[in-house]
Amino acid sequence: MKRKYLSSVVITLCAAISQPCIAAPQQVTEQPQSPNILLITADDMDYGSLGITGSAVPEISPNLDKLANEGIRFEKAFVTVSVSEPSRGVIATGRYIQNSGIVGFYPTTQPIPTLAEELKENGYSVGILGKLNHSTPKYVDEYIWDYSKDRPQLGDGRSPKLYQQHLTAFIESAKAKNKPFFMMVNSHDPHRPYFVDSPDYEQNGRQRPSRIYRPDEVEVPSFLPDLPGVRTELSQYFSSVKRLDDTVGALMNSLETAGVSDNTIVVFLSDNGISAPFAKSNVYRNSNHTPFFIRWPGKITPDVDDTHYISMVDLMPTLLEATGTNIPESLDGRSFLPLMELKAQTGRDHVFTQYFENAGSHIFPMSAVQNDKWLYIFNPWAVGGRMYKTSANNSKTFAAMKEAAKKDPAIKERVEFFLNRTVTELYDLRNDPDATINLADNPKYQTQQKQMENLMLKQFREFDDPMLELFTKRSDTEYLINRTAEIQVEAKRLKTIHRERRLAKKIEW
Repeated sequence: MKRKYLSSVVITLCAAISQPCIAAPQQVTEQPQSPNILLITADDMDYGSLGITGSAVPEISPNLDKLANEGIRFEKAFVTVSVSEPSRGVIATGRYIQNSGIVGFYPTTQPIPTLAEELKENGYSVGILGKLNHSTPKYVDEYIWDYSKDRPQLGDGRSPKLYQQHLTAFIESAKAKNKPFFMMVNSHDPHRPYFVDSPDYEQNGRQRPSRIYRPDEVEVPSFLPDLPGVRTELSQYFSSVKRLDDTVGALMNSLETAGVSDNTIVVFLSDNGISAPFAKSNVYRNSNHTPFFIRWPGKITPDVDDTHYISMVDLMPTLLEATGTNIPESLDGRSFLPLMELKAQTGRDHVFTQYFENAGSHIFPMSAVQNDKWLYIFNPWAVGGRMYKTSANNSKTFAAMKEAAKKDPAIKERVEFFLNRTVTELYDLRNDPDATINLADNPKYQTQQKQMENLMLKQFREFDDPMLELFTKRSDTEYLINRTAEIQVEAKRLKTIHRERRLAKKIEW
């Protein structure tokens, strides 16, 4: 039985919704050092933005393509939550949000194990570059980082050269201590504001990307309309993706120069999808589907896994097992190390995703389950005329869609559905991968809908998800209206508590 650490506040809120080996005597064979880990994350990047994942944008990602080809690439990998701090909280704790308390933009206050803490206990030096608050699962001033640098020391999080310098300094520090290292490197690319050039752009350490794209050079993701305003924003986005790739190249050079490349596990993923309608801060396929590569020279045979579904709730136990660190029994995730070793593993034919709150404390609880054929979504907030709001609403892409909707009925329908939704959604992913035709409650698909509902029920029950109560009452509109309103009030109260705590400690929000 898994132990859960649900604080009363979080229950109320969520109910709504090795040391390296020392040289042995000569007659004894020396044991190999524990592997280092370099965990690299992109910020707000769509799955299809890289050459290795299908992008036709010229010269977009040579460094990431090389990294992917040198390791194992999981084509069916998904982040658990499609917004920054909660997504990173899942990675750091190996728990779903209701069991860590990181349901929004604040850390956990629960005494639960975390990835960096467990590795440090096992003899690792641990460090972080970029996205410091969003990627630290407990309060930063109380956490155990040996080395940490944030935006001001990284050219606003947009300097490949500075990322490389700090990674090199950290590696040398770990070497001096004769310890293996865990470093989480968080690029601030391609998160908005996207790259827009200016004469003084490279002040304060920022760097231009190695290639700057024009609107006619980019491709529009299939879930967005091809409009001039969309292309303009995407040209800036892809220029930012290019700088992300520059950063990855710089990081890999750092490993090579330091002589640690062959004993370092390199992991790459994006924390969530692009900040555009029907992507980030939602539970559609384009919200959570992430490029996901793991390179481990001498241990992993380069391969592509296009069969098994991988969730980032499973990353912490996987890395702990790979380093020989004990896996706490209380985690929700399970290791997929057997898949990295090209062995079989059952129970990976679907994936569960969830969403609760954005940075502005707007509460839109959602849950989804998907497999190769179907995507089923539960939106308890979509009642009483409530309209959806998140960062994508402020994008140039959405502005272009709203303008085009004045004359184009199809785009108008998409805009209106984005804002309003329905309590349940069902999509045939084989014929409609971008989830444009909602088949929920269609008698023709009753059997398929029931199968997906049962998968969701199983998930809610197994992992103590308070969304279960709302799901069982999904036909009671009055209940959903009242309960989601209560959740919004409680969420704002909790956010205020955490904000005051951070301000009192003078920690950057």
